[in-house]
Amino acid sequence: MSMTKEHAAQLADKPAIVCCRTVKGTVISSADLEDPAIFPDLEESGLITITPETLTVGEVMGATLKIDIDALNGLTANILDGVKPKAVTEAPAAAAPVPAAPGKPSTAPSGGGVFHFKVDKADGLEFSFPLGGYVGGEFAGGVIEGAQSGVEDVSDEITGTLEKRHFAVKEVRLGDKTEFANGVLTIRKAVVQEALKKFPLIKKMELDVITPEKRHVHTETIMDVVPIATKVEGEVGNGITNTLEGTVFMLTGVDEEGTQVHEFGSSNGFLDETVVYGRPGCPDADEIIIRVHCVLQRLTGMERRGPMAAHSACDVVVQEVRNVLKPIPAAGASKVETLNVVKRHGRPRVLLVKEIMGQGAMHDNILLPMEPAGVPGGRPNVDLGNVPIVMNVNEVRDGAIHALCCIGPASKEMTRHYFREPIVNLMADDPEINLVGVLFVGSPQVNDEKTFVSKRLGAIADTMDIVGAIVMTEGFGNNHVDFTSHIEELGKRNIKTVGMTYAAYQGQLVVGNQYTDTMIEMNKDAGGFESERLGENTLTLNEAKRALSMLKNKLAGVPIEPPDNKWSQSIIDANQKAVDAVMH
Repeated sequence: MSMTKEHAAQLADKPAIVCCRTVKGTVISSADLEDPAIFPDLEESGLITITPETLTVGEVMGATLKIDIDALNGLTANILDGVKPKAVTEAPAAAAPVPAAPGKPSTAPSGGGVFHFKVDKADGLEFSFPLGGYVGGEFAGGVIEGAQSGVEDVSDEITGTLEKRHFAVKEVRLGDKTEFANGVLTIRKAVVQEALKKFPLIKKMELDVITPEKRHVHTETIMDVVPIATKVEGEVGNGITNTLEGTVFMLTGVDEEGTQVHEFGSSNGFLDETVVYGRPGCPDADEIIIRVHCVLQRLTGMERRGPMAAHSACDVVVQEVRNVLKPIPAAGASKVETLNVVKRHGRPRVLLVKEIMGQGAMHDNILLPMEPAGVPGGRPNVDLGNVPIVMNVNEVRDGAIHALCCIGPASKEMTRHYFREPIVNLMADDPEINLVGVLFVGSPQVNDEKTFVSKRLGAIADTMDIVGAIVMTEGFGNNHVDFTSHIEELGKRNIKTVGMTYAAYQGQLVVGNQYTDTMIEMNKDAGGFESERLGENTLTLNEAKRALSMLKNKLAGVPIEPPDNKWSQSIIDANQKAVDAVMH
């Protein structure tokens, strides 16, 4: 796999190995050289040998080969004419702390210099991180690309506000009437029969309550975890939302033959063993679970209509709770949260890209329903052609995504995940960047469609005047094709991009490009596998911090070294400790 001229310039200090049989008289160019990214694998398999005599890419460019050589041989001085001398670089002087511009707020801690540590790409990336923060368009240690220091004032403009009122639930009961009073939620048992009548594909439906101390009970595969929230004023993303704390809905399902409704791995088993409690998309350790179990018509579990009917039937029950939650006065709230959409003028404009499943059947999501985390009124991204849809941060935080996807449970982002997405909250509240929005793009099944949606993503990015982006995807395998394509489309536009995915041992990337050079690993399974424990390998605040730190480093122009060849959780743990030391 030869390199482009630009890629070779970036790797001038790497060993020079020819990619193909090369004949006498050839003037060495980037097209003759193998990409160093794959050298570790080639060395491990014995296909190449790098010795102290092997010249670097920068030394051999433009030199003339004196003999014929076979593919995957290193270039040495004795077989070339016109070898360039190796460049000698002086060590840069330590960067002094950058003072805040007059009249502009400073968020930088005291001190300057450079802090050297590793940040991972599946198995580790090493780079130097400037100590200090963003000050008047600069990091302490270097100017951040895209910052507008001296061009426009550093100011914040609030363009939207969402008020979330939280009401605490102490107990959940099943009874004859749905009501909420004095911290006790009662759900009418007969609502299940009404849901069954609306969705004939659901042959049986059960409703039960599971308290934290009684979780050692068997469960079928977990299809979704849904927060309970409703609009009091406005639409999803603005106005006022009432939400219940201390309880969530959990949807489980099988078909009439007992086949689990899942695609890659199932989370059926004992409930206290199959869930990683406290993950953004999962129940918390002290929460009450309201379980809705659906038995689907035979053989419809892997068809689009089967899971859709189960989610819709479950939403009938949730909506009955929403209806009694709407009129509760604000005085009864245990907490009131004000969330703003902020344009941070004078800070680098960045975008968060979330690739979601869109391959049909159970691989789908509902966008922008009428109620937070609901189903009715929403648009399936498959029906929209998986094209990119841009939302503001409050739409995401107010439940604009209902997850239908049934991928491996360890990396599946439940509906609740989007309702409290860590990276959205982190980026939205960071005063050093201007998060312009969250772009959702579906992952189609057909390669031509993958290319189409990636190109649309690039075209949209062209109009946004962004300088940086974080691209993340749930799951692994097929969707990595478009995941890496999204990163490439942004990279070709000189948009500094960081990728986030589960890879580890089982989900290693099978495709890549020159722009997939800064990646964050989301695996937390000790062996690097799909563990079938719900939420284990989904994004948490830790990965969000690593990704944002890496993006800031990239924007500041700090060189980032290639990753280790093999995934290692110990490296990731060390990286996390280092990031936590400089990012609170």
